[in-house]
Amino acid sequence: MLHQIKNLKDVVDWGLCTGCGACSYHCRKGNIKLVNVPEVGIRPQFDSNACAKCTDCLPICPGYRLDGELETGHVAKTAESEHEFGTALEIWEGHALSPEIRFKGSSGGILSALALYCLEQEKMKFVLHSGADDSKPWTNTTLMSTNRSEILACTGSRYAPASPCDGLRNIEESDGPCVFIGKPCDVAAVAMLRREHPKLDQNLGLVLTFFCAGTPSTKGTLDLLTNIDVDPAKIKSLRYRGEGWPGTFHAVLDDGSATESISYTDSWNHLTGYRPLRCNLCPDGLGRIADISCGDAWHALAGSSEAGRSLVLVRTERGRAILHGAIAAGYVELVRVGPGAVLTAQTSLLQRRRELFGRLLAMKLLMIPAPKFVKFSLLRSWLTLSLRRKVQTIMGTIRRAASRGWWRRRPVVQTEPARELTNA
Repeated sequence: MLHQIKNLKDVVDWGLCTGCGACSYHCRKGNIKLVNVPEVGIRPQFDSNACAKCTDCLPICPGYRLDGELETGHVAKTAESEHEFGTALEIWEGHALSPEIRFKGSSGGILSALALYCLEQEKMKFVLHSGADDSKPWTNTTLMSTNRSEILACTGSRYAPASPCDGLRNIEESDGPCVFIGKPCDVAAVAMLRREHPKLDQNLGLVLTFFCAGTPSTKGTLDLLTNIDVDPAKIKSLRYRGEGWPGTFHAVLDDGSATESISYTDSWNHLTGYRPLRCNLCPDGLGRIADISCGDAWHALAGSSEAGRSLVLVRTERGRAILHGAIAAGYVELVRVGPGAVLTAQTSLLQRRRELFGRLLAMKLLMIPAPKFVKFSLLRSWLTLSLRRKVQTIMGTIRRAASRGWWRRRPVVQTEPARELTNA
């Protein structure tokens, strides 16, 4: 018999939690706290008595269910590409006009530039996002940034667990609109939460996300530091990439010296081995549920020595208005491109998505719980694969499920508490 997901603890124990932090915000009884489990990620810790029969958090949990058209609406897709990466009102390619933001950003610095535009020109109150924890720079904490210097301090990708939804109460209680930046699963949770919390909905001025291939656990970073013989306790700051495109993994120590650098390709290839199960079941690496999503324009990197470039997918009318305002105000420099740019630049993410139907089918055959994904055109994408690739995907999933114990519950041993929300 297929195991059923009945409550949030089931989501966690079956490896389906994304670590977004939405449940800790949504539970007004205070029964959920977040902990950082180095081998797994940020996970909710429950009041066992109160939460055992409670299902209040399931409707807002992206590890349980996800609707691919939460923000764009159930509109007819006019191009085949929209079945691959979601509805896009406009597609652009470019970079932040500020050389400093562009240099420090993971690719073109677009998210940082848009966030700054919203603060300075749209007069939004703050940006809620994730950044390095000053006390443990290899981990993340949730931050509220209100100016340029705070935005700049958080540029660049952070390939470690983050739970930005745990700070949504600050947006709800704000006296004006705010910006939220998170992973695709985080912004999916926000889209569900805003339907339950009217004041949150009112104060979400802009929701931004980035292309995401998964979130490695903290252990992934710690093992990478061990490989270059670095003691985490001596680290002052750590960057996964940025400061050039795509940048390198490196740290600065307390004495001001820099550690050995590891190329983006080598560091990311290492970290991918530490992604949790739910990241390997993601249907939304290109962020179709936000107002705007963006990420590397990898097709422009080959043979190029210039600074980073990003692809920008406008998902909603709200996103379009903000982007056009940022262009007019000189915060970003962009040119319109077609869907082919996305299909060429993000081949790996799109290939993983095409294989997802087969992974879910294999899990169903093994009676392993999986998230419910609707309006993602997964079968349609799956049918584009060759028969050989279909068989490889299904058999590979079955082998991994057997070797990694996906067929049994794996209660999370909760250890280190997650950091509280702080200001940048």
